[in-house]
Amino acid sequence: MAGEFSVAFVTVPSMHSAKDIARGLVEGRLAACVNIIPNLRSIYIWQGEIQEDAELLLLIKTRTSRVPDMTEYVKEKHPFDLCEVIATPIESGNAPYLNWIGESVPALNPNKNMKNIENQSDSYNGQNAEIDN
Repeated sequence: MAGEFSVAFVTVPSMHSAKDIARGLVEGRLAACVNIIPNLRSIYIWQGEIQEDAELLLLIKTRTSRVPDMTEYVKEKHPFDLCEVIATPIESGNAPYLNWIGESVPALNPNKNMKNIENQSDSYNGQNAEIDN
């Protein structure tokens, strides 16, 4: 079970972006759970200048095999051209919780493409929902 699941970190500039990406990942079954952690302060170099911004952190629990799909979804929905998506395998944890991640996020299906994933995330409780792009 070690390494079968991963946790990913994504920073976003607003609660609207955080909720939009988090809901899409969970509805699209690319993540079992996304925690939205507010009140971060990021200091970084961008285009040769030191920047400082308020951000939120998404803490995403998923299958390691789905990290590439999750990353592509985030890149499509994120407001920044260069968005942070960093993932690391979970080496150990509460076995029932890890099993729940596995039940919530289907294993990689090579026949499923990104369009199918996006279509899944556009629906909620069987009804179409509008997502701001």
